[in-house]
Amino acid sequence: MSLVTTHVLDTAAGHPAAGVAVRLETSDGTVIARGRTDDDGRVRDLGPAELDPGVYRLVFDTGAHLGPDAFFPEVTVAFRITDGTQHHHVPLLLSPFSYSTYRGS
Repeated sequence: MSLVTTHVLDTAAGHPAAGVAVRLETSDGTVIARGRTDDDGRVRDLGPAELDPGVYRLVFDTGAHLGPDAFFPEVTVAFRITDGTQHHHVPLLLSPFSYSTYRGS
């Protein structure tokens, strides 16, 4: 399993958001990995098994899932890694006019 994983849940529709493109970036915008959510809304293999401590970003192409009139066409979640060997799961809960995230397990 990669060090960083994610999943996207469409809370308005009540099901996982399949096919959402996700990028893992460094704080300066360098792309480390790309993935796409599976039928369960998960990206299980996103990036390396280890990362240097620092700030990273997950960038979700939510517009492709929500449609051309999406209020949030893209969601960026910045987070800090202090232990570059510990697994980090960063979920996104998405609806047409809001989103939330948390440190998952």
